[in-house]
Amino acid sequence: MKKIILLLTVLAAAASASAQKLVIKGSDTLGAKLVPMLAEDYKARNSGVAFEIAAEGSTTGISAIIDSTAQIGMSSRRARPTEMSAAMAKGVSMKPIIVAYDGIGVIVSQGNPLSALTKRQVEQIFAGDVTDWSQVGGTPGKISIYTRNTSSGTYADFKELAMKKRDYVSSSQKMAGNEQIAAEVAKNANGIGYVGLAYLSDPGVKTVSIEGATPTEESVLAKKYPYARPTFYYTNGEPTGEAAKFVEFTLSDEGQQVVRKVGFVPVRKLN
Repeated sequence: MKKIILLLTVLAAAASASAQKLVIKGSDTLGAKLVPMLAEDYKARNSGVAFEIAAEGSTTGISAIIDSTAQIGMSSRRARPTEMSAAMAKGVSMKPIIVAYDGIGVIVSQGNPLSALTKRQVEQIFAGDVTDWSQVGGTPGKISIYTRNTSSGTYADFKELAMKKRDYVSSSQKMAGNEQIAAEVAKNANGIGYVGLAYLSDPGVKTVSIEGATPTEESVLAKKYPYARPTFYYTNGEPTGEAAKFVEFTLSDEGQQVVRKVGFVPVRKLN
């Protein structure tokens, strides 16, 4: 009996040792929907692989690669020069891999009659120069602004793409993720926010056109939508082992079909 118990213990230990765990941290834009769906499809093809996915903002993903606490860092922005320097100081070679394209959509409540804004008006609203909807042709009412938090790559990218790097108005309300922004805007008739492509169809919100363009696969690929951007996996040099296989799967036709299904734009044209 003791021999059987010992054998089972050894087998259990061997199975545990052979199981691969892939730790992925970072962007909520990628990590809330897309990467978990990719992980499920990947696990269906590769038994014995476990995932730990933490979607807490692009900054946390880049930091995780620098600190070697994840094999893949998700980011909706490029690493900053200061982050690249911090990585080099630790002997880490930050490698960016574009895995999908995104368009940051400006959303308002479904009941808001406004349907279009100019780039200048978007900048003025989020910077606080414009505070009432009547100033941009809408129904009078004080504008409520919802943004991502400071660890978010979308927070930084929107400042870069839409606000000429100006600061957000101090009264803006910072949300942890895209879904939270969509939920708050949906229940606030005077609300406005921004979310990635995969969240534009959330209930209760509608997308405002910018200079006559809305974020779609076609407008993002053709660079006709002004708030389009790439999204990334970061690794320490060339990925190896299970991380390399997962990156390869993400970029495969099967993986890119998931990218499209979730609502992002594939990195290349698919059949």
